[in-house]
Amino acid sequence: MSPISTPRPTTLEFVPLLDLRRQYDGIREEVLAAIARVCDSQSFILGPEVEALEREIAALTGAAFAVGCSSGTEALWLALVAAGVKPGHSVITTPFSFFASASAIVRAGATPVFVDVDPGTLNLDATLVGRKLRARQIGTAPTENIRAVLPVHLYGQCADMDRFDRIAQEFEVAIVEDAAQAIGAEWNARRAGSLGATAAFSFYPTKNLSAYGDAGIVTTSCPRMAEHMRQLRNHGSPRRYYHQEFGWNGRMDAIQAAVLRIKLPHIADWNQSRRQHADAYDRLFASAGLTAGSAASSEKKTPVRPLTRTSSAKHVFHQYVIRAQRRDELRQFLAQRHIGSEIYYPLPLHLQPAFAYLGLKAGDLPVSEQAAHEVLALPMFPELTNAEIGWVVESIAEFYS
Repeated sequence: MSPISTPRPTTLEFVPLLDLRRQYDGIREEVLAAIARVCDSQSFILGPEVEALEREIAALTGAAFAVGCSSGTEALWLALVAAGVKPGHSVITTPFSFFASASAIVRAGATPVFVDVDPGTLNLDATLVGRKLRARQIGTAPTENIRAVLPVHLYGQCADMDRFDRIAQEFEVAIVEDAAQAIGAEWNARRAGSLGATAAFSFYPTKNLSAYGDAGIVTTSCPRMAEHMRQLRNHGSPRRYYHQEFGWNGRMDAIQAAVLRIKLPHIADWNQSRRQHADAYDRLFASAGLTAGSAASSEKKTPVRPLTRTSSAKHVFHQYVIRAQRRDELRQFLAQRHIGSEIYYPLPLHLQPAFAYLGLKAGDLPVSEQAAHEVLALPMFPELTNAEIGWVVESIAEFYS
């Protein structure tokens, strides 16, 4: 591969995977004023700030209701239970996601049923989900009591929600969106958060819309589900000291809501910057002959493969992920140049020790297992510079030269 001629950045000694300080520098005074406002109010848990954020997130997603909670993991549990998942049920989900996607199913008392992912997008494969449900329907598969399907909008690109809508109708299962990485993402001009019965978002500090601690939110257009989630997040209590069921302490802190409200008006521009950075990566990789379709790569196998982008999806690039030959060696090479990277995810969920009781083994879900050996996330955040992107790609080109 011929290296591209992009100068190494001179303003930084390294290119981080994520640099939250750059974002903070631009909104510092607004954030501090918002925190002071909460301190002056002395209303620290739930209250007016959380209620305002709930209205604003509902408007952003197109859902009728939003319910703030303490984390993205809590949001997943609330979303599943509100959608009707109970002990004895099973929930189909992807093995190629963060642990919480499946652990929330277990916490709801249900059993995860792992189905492999699409080899292009690495999102849950709707065709395989349909086969699984159809086999159960005609009695050729174990009699799992499947109540819901939980697709993950991986890396900020929505799963194929048209097909999951059809699955919901045909098999009478609830679709619960794991939208933890996908605030502002769309599927056919409909926003993540309004595509299923319920949807869970995370505001963990690394997310596109991030709190200064843990926080999450659940969206739905069903008033009954929204009310149920408000009760569950507060120890199953519809009013103080009266408890109709066992819930949990899943309430959102007002300071986190206030910080998120400062950031929310910026999210469209920040997501657009991420898309522009992804385009720059694509263009530079092609120019360097590292990806398929370039003149330099036309007659040989390329060492870098970006994930497939679906035309129906508006991607928000929580991560920019490639599939790379000799991935671990490449990552070490980048680290030596002080270029950040990360592996999301190095071990699929069906092979995690915590899920050994399900009886799955290596080779059962081959697409996810192969992806775990190849995926690499490269620096991606709104304030990333073109020079930094160029240096990342030049370094990768040099590694493969």
